[in-house]
Amino acid sequence: MPRILRIINRFNLGGPTHNAAYLSRYMPAGFETLLIGGPPGENEEGSGHILDSLGVEARILDEMRREVSPWKDRRAYRSIKRIIKEFKPDIVHTHAAKAGAVGRLAASDLGVKGVVHTFHGHVFHSYFGPVRTSVFKSVERHLAKRTSRIIAISEKQKSELVDEHNICAGSKIAVIPLGFDLSRFMDDQPAKRALFRRVYGVADDEVAIGIVGRLVPVKNHALFIKAIKHVRDHSGKKIRAFVVGDGEDRAHIEQITRELGLTMAMAPAFNGQGFGHGVNGKPVTAHADVTFTSWVKEIEFVHAGVDLVALTSFNEGTPVSLIEAQAADKAVVSTRVGGIENVVLEGRTGLLSPNNDIEKFAENLLRLVEDDDLRGRMARSGREHVRDRYHYTRLVSETADLYRSLLG
Repeated sequence: MPRILRIINRFNLGGPTHNAAYLSRYMPAGFETLLIGGPPGENEEGSGHILDSLGVEARILDEMRREVSPWKDRRAYRSIKRIIKEFKPDIVHTHAAKAGAVGRLAASDLGVKGVVHTFHGHVFHSYFGPVRTSVFKSVERHLAKRTSRIIAISEKQKSELVDEHNICAGSKIAVIPLGFDLSRFMDDQPAKRALFRRVYGVADDEVAIGIVGRLVPVKNHALFIKAIKHVRDHSGKKIRAFVVGDGEDRAHIEQITRELGLTMAMAPAFNGQGFGHGVNGKPVTAHADVTFTSWVKEIEFVHAGVDLVALTSFNEGTPVSLIEAQAADKAVVSTRVGGIENVVLEGRTGLLSPNNDIEKFAENLLRLVEDDDLRGRMARSGREHVRDRYHYTRLVSETADLYRSLLG
């Protein structure tokens, strides 16, 4: 029975955790999988509920941390070597940068037959300065030489890795898009929408706009807030904006919201039944231009409740929020970066704008707010686009085929 050691950066909310969890749970009979990874970082929501819902057990390595720390990284490397010696995997499959570094080094040093790495995104632009970025590229080129196959999650990402950043030859890369169970974003939509809008006091004639993700600089939430200001000032519709997530940039985003003269509200934790203390038929937050909800585990209620979903990142791999939004019949407004153009069909399921172009992004957002028919047509096309392309069964099947090719 082939054994797979799967290593993930950290168990936080996001695409990598979903990807690793589905691959661990649904790999075909004949494979045995051990999943390990680090804890979530500060200001991040943990993903234990994702693992629990799938019945996946994981081993937490406390020394595996997101930030670069020579002492902790070396401890993580030694811990992984011990696990490899105990578990004796046929393939070590790492997900994202930190796991990819310490995991691939440990696996290649111990002579593991198959070493696989998935780039869920990359840090080659919009994260660090030119010197540090150059160092990271050099490290990844070295690690690529120790890797049997590299997985890119979109054709765009493969092109960036090969042609733009020269990480490895194209023949070493397999393109396997992410996969999810999207049924919860398609089922019981009217009831979920009604609950979300009742809880937050969103009227039937208000257009709700959501943005979902970590509040960190690379996500560029400032662009979203500025666009909301533009739409509020130029639209004949009443709008509400919902910032779903949390992170180190939250105080900065709140400051920008205040400086632009937008009203702001903070919401308590949403749990899928409304709120822990009940809603009693009344909204639990003040009516405001921008509502900060922090993390919402039952994110399907958010996508059901809003009318369109935005993303403003400087850099992305495959944005989970846009896949989920389209599955929930929502049109998308986004920047055109990373693998987004492989996820969103421009002009059919959403509108895309150049990176950090406030004028074009705000224009696209205003267009979809004003044009109900266009928004509806794009929403219906989105579900059809993502339903099969991003289902977890395809992800598992293609990954299992890759493992078999390495073991053969």
